[in-house]
Amino acid sequence: LCVQLLDMCIENCGPRFQSLVVKKDFCKDKLVKLLNPRYNLPIDMQEKILTFIMTWARGFQGMVDVSEVKEVYLELLKKGVEFPSSDASRGGPKTSSQPSARSSPSSANPAKRSSLPLPTGPTLLLTPEQVGKLYSELDMAKMNVRVMSSILKENVPGSENPDDMNLLQKLYKTCRMMQERIMELLVTVENEDVIVELIQVNEDLNNVLLGHER
Repeated sequence: LCVQLLDMCIENCGPRFQSLVVKKDFCKDKLVKLLNPRYNLPIDMQEKILTFIMTWARGFQGMVDVSEVKEVYLELLKKGVEFPSSDASRGGPKTSSQPSARSSPSSANPAKRSSLPLPTGPTLLLTPEQVGKLYSELDMAKMNVRVMSSILKENVPGSENPDDMNLLQKLYKTCRMMQERIMELLVTVENEDVIVELIQVNEDLNNVLLGHER
């Protein structure tokens, strides 16, 4: 009931209320603390709390500082916490166009590890040129995710297509490398728009990698 009430308040209250729930002393010391196994919280409640953190980290309409909840979100990501998919149907309708992407070997080439420089200090403000290059690499990562999802859906365990499986393993390794790079950038990049895009691509990667493991 408290979780439902919190959800209702977030939806109907303004920045004055929202700015309080995104503080670390609430979202981490109160909400995330409930995820501790000793509390034995039901799975649906755990997922609801994780969804709160993930959604709040993306920001609100209006002037609400979400830097503290974003920090909590990144900490959880670094610990390997798997967040619920923000859109369970994501990727479904797109599968009809995926076989054509796989038909061309060049289009399925795994994205290379980013060559963007890591900062020598604690944070990095990307230049427009670097942002453009990063977005290009993220687009390639998204394509790899789509192709990988298509292969997973079209192959039944026990009767897999060998060519598909070879490509799948290459894509798996590449997506793992890209995810590691995204994690590095998430804790160093200052550009807000870039952070939002990195978080979204990281979610897509998490989902397809989890599907591969299953």
